[in-house]
Amino acid sequence: MKILKAQIFKSYPEITFGFSTKDGLNRPAPYYFNLSFSVGDDPGIVEENRREFFSEFGLDLENVAIQRQIHSDIVTYVTKGGVIGESDAMITDKKNLGLAIGVADCTPIFIYDKKEKIIAGVHSGWRGTEKKILLKTLDKMKNNFKSFPEYLIVFMGPSICGDNYEVGKEFENYFDEKYLKPSGEKYLLDVGKVNYDMLIEFGIPKKNIEVSELCTYENKNLHSYRRDGKKSGRAMGVIVMK
Repeated sequence: MKILKAQIFKSYPEITFGFSTKDGLNRPAPYYFNLSFSVGDDPGIVEENRREFFSEFGLDLENVAIQRQIHSDIVTYVTKGGVIGESDAMITDKKNLGLAIGVADCTPIFIYDKKEKIIAGVHSGWRGTEKKILLKTLDKMKNNFKSFPEYLIVFMGPSICGDNYEVGKEFENYFDEKYLKPSGEKYLLDVGKVNYDMLIEFGIPKKNIEVSELCTYENKNLHSYRRDGKKSGRAMGVIVMK
């Protein structure tokens, strides 16, 4: 099984993190090593995949919080594992509780407050980004848990890069023109850059942020809905505080 790690979390032994790829348990096309029940894959296989993946972090299925992601700006404080309902960001101060974010092009963001010992996971597609779910997560961490920017350590995981994310002219109404590059009668949108700028504007030092250079659309070992359509599986990133 191939699992991607974040260099920035390696300085914090209390944090365990990993991001799945299509490589696991020799699963065949079209779904490969898929961690979502909602794409048409065999549910028994998906559950086995999840158990195997989470075990890599010393976690049982029951100790991982999984949200029903709906491209919202809902941020949920979680205290136990299982499916928590509709949400697109999770925060916890509980140890040995994994937060799982599922993606296949959207931007996954993982946050650790090294002072207050809080972790968060955010799923931010274009809709969530336009609704500023990341900023709302950061605000909730600050207001509810006294998390301040200088203590936050952030990893932005693999997502579709701006060169490959084509959107319609209507996106002029949603995003500043600096994130939109003309492409014929359409635009190329850099969702990751929008989220990165939110981190900077919140006051998080650049040295506290790691951005994955991997593009889900370009890297054939990563799941991509834009590239593979309805036959695309889903990856998960998991962060846990031991």
